Amino acid sequence: MKIGIISDTHENMDKIRKAVELFNREGVGAVLHGGDIISPITAKEFKDLQAPLTGVFGNNDGDRLFLTERFKEIGTLHPKRWEGELDGKKFLLIHEPDMLDALAESGHYDVIVYGHTHRSEVTRRGKTLVVNPGEGGGWITGKATAAILDTETMEARLVEI
Repeated sequence: MKIGIISDTHENMDKIRKAVELFNREGVGAVLHGGDIISPITAKEFKDLQAPLTGVFGNNDGDRLFLTERFKEIGTLHPKRWEGELDGKKFLLIHEPDMLDALAESGHYDVIVYGHTHRSEVTRRGKTLVVNPGEGGGWITGKATAAILDTETMEARLVEI
């Protein structure tokens, strides 16, 4: 299964549209969003996803009640973290990388996805794959990125959007 991973889209509607096109073209079975969606208006672009979205709120997300309402037909948004299973792999999705090292070293998760730093990372820490897709909005670095994870090979690749 392929999983689309994005974070820190910061209401960049053009980049969100391009990310949705990428994920649909890649045929992902799920999309994980690491937070900082910002505004409920972004649901307008995310609604074209052909896979369910699971996200967590980031430190800059605004009206969380309305975000949740607008995204309910797209997927689910969680307050701080989401733990779940996709294609038999145990995932942890967070925004801020608090205690990231300890969480990865615990061996409890196959994949940890986080955002917040606006810096991409694809590394292995023990048996855990750690993925930060960078910033989907591209506002700070000038480079918008997302990641595609293949759960069969347990490899993730960064893609500029």
